[in-house]
Amino acid sequence: MQVLTASALLALSGCASIVGDVKPFASEAGSPAGRPMPVQNYAPAAPTAGDGGGSIFAGAGNGGGNARMRLFEDNKAREVGDLLTIVLVENTRAKTNAKTAVTKDSGVDIAAPTVFGQDVTFHGKPLLQAGIEGSRDFSGAGDSAQSNQLAGNITVSVVENLGNGNLRVAGEKRLRLNQGDELVQIQGIVRTADIGPDNRISSDRVGDARIVYGGRGTLARSNAMGWLGRFFNSAAFPY
Repeated sequence: MQVLTASALLALSGCASIVGDVKPFASEAGSPAGRPMPVQNYAPAAPTAGDGGGSIFAGAGNGGGNARMRLFEDNKAREVGDLLTIVLVENTRAKTNAKTAVTKDSGVDIAAPTVFGQDVTFHGKPLLQAGIEGSRDFSGAGDSAQSNQLAGNITVSVVENLGNGNLRVAGEKRLRLNQGDELVQIQGIVRTADIGPDNRISSDRVGDARIVYGGRGTLARSNAMGWLGRFFNSAAFPY
């Protein structure tokens, strides 16, 4: 019994330790959702004969190696490992109103019948007179409003060139503060045509965007409801 109690306490403490912490999304399909994105390592390949051999144009790019001098190209990100800056301009608003009212009244009256012109009574009270009345009333109303805003900059890496002018990008930024960490994570697909001359693109032009922003640590947990409170506010609680 003591072993079971200790195991239950450890399980609850483990659940409480992650309450309020943001869960990063997985970078690959099938990976656990809570696993951080792996750090991309890009090693420059050795120069080949097609890179110009020993000419002065070989290795003249910013990264050296097989980077070629781009005489007729700008500095926009287009190759795997290139960096570009995403400007976060997320601003969403949603509002819903619903109101329903139903009213129904019904009534039936049966007058007292007469027998040979006389009312059927008992001690002066009619016996066969009856009346039925019924009413139903329902009123319901709902109101919901939500707004979200996210601004800032985050520099991401090109992880895949899709070959049709689109690039798959991914990146994250972690800030360690006094009592916790702040995490900003973004993945998505961008068009090279949408990248500005300063190698920047706004987040509203990122396709299949997945953006995570949140905190981990003491401050994040202090703003989250405990596991018992979440149970009493869940669908499992019948009252």
